[in-house]
Amino acid sequence: MGRLDGEQVLMRIFIGESDRWENRPLHKVLVELFRREGFAGATVLRGVAGFGAASVLHTDGLLRLSQDLPLVIEVVDNEEKIEAILPQLDDMLQGGMITLEKARVIRYSK
Repeated sequence: MGRLDGEQVLMRIFIGESDRWENRPLHKVLVELFRREGFAGATVLRGVAGFGAASVLHTDGLLRLSQDLPLVIEVVDNEEKIEAILPQLDDMLQGGMITLEKARVIRYSK
């Protein structure tokens, strides 16, 4: 694994906790994919509330704990690696959103 510093790309993938790919939780499949493809790292963040294109509100309120909470998967790597994986992600996501932005990496170590 090479050193990752300077200007890189931050990819955020917004999905729901109930999203699946081949009967498996999509967020787990994505993290495994990024690891297998040698990405620098990936983090899954669980939201306490949110809504998407359909404007359906998802919250972690007591009666909705087992419902579809929002998840964000963050990945930072070089632009070429991010761009190369986008077609595969497009096939896997049935909904949600992907955003890309420049990120300045100050420190990265194993």
